[in-house]
Amino acid sequence: MTALVEADGPRFAILDWMMRGMDWLTVCQTIRQRPGPYTYVILLTSRDRQADMVEGLGAGADDFLTKPLDVVELRARLRPGERIIALQNDLIQTQQALHHQATHDRLTGLWNRGRVLGEFTREASRSQREKASCAVLLADIDPFKRINDAHGHAAGDAVLQHVGRVMQSSLRTSDAIGRYGGEEFLFVLPRADSEGGRDIAERVRAAVETALVSCAAVELRVTVSLGVASSAACGFDAATLVQAADEALYRAKARGRNCVDAA
Repeated sequence: MTALVEADGPRFAILDWMMRGMDWLTVCQTIRQRPGPYTYVILLTSRDRQADMVEGLGAGADDFLTKPLDVVELRARLRPGERIIALQNDLIQTQQALHHQATHDRLTGLWNRGRVLGEFTREASRSQREKASCAVLLADIDPFKRINDAHGHAAGDAVLQHVGRVMQSSLRTSDAIGRYGGEEFLFVLPRADSEGGRDIAERVRAAVETALVSCAAVELRVTVSLGVASSAACGFDAATLVQAADEALYRAKARGRNCVDAA
């Protein structure tokens, strides 16, 4: 019974109308109420009255088998269940793929702008409720247009993918990153104050600078400029924090690029 009602329970269940110590009706209803993939339920019974079948179907049974059990008939009855489960698996995979496409950047595989902004908004609200600090970080590849002009857009795409991977690998497990737009990336840094945000930004900057990217038959050294804003300095309004990080990023680029500035 416990295995049947768990979210990752079996996909097929054969229930006997007369179960010792259990009520098949309750078991079947419980299976139908639990979350998770569909379980195809066959009810094994010696009853053949129409009223009994209506009751079983109403409780959530998918099919009936009469006693004594015939193995050949059982195999035949299982085939519709296999088709239903296969269809649901396809539907789940399609939904997962669509959700991924809606929340992730197609080129880099990172979160897209909407997803990362939404996560930061939620993190800022959570931090305010819990009286904890948080920070946001904006990074921009220096200067990205020259890479496209000199080596082509395929090389530019390779740089974006490379930089995204390097920056993501430089973060704490609690941090998040998304492609903010073009060659800009936005980072969500929970429980990071001004100093902590700077430290993470500097670690990201150094990692990108030291990791060469191979593209267009050449190896390129890429750098990024970064702007940091923390709730300690700017409050918890997400839009204000992102704006402050953007202004800090602008100052970092004005100072000569490949550096970090903070609000």
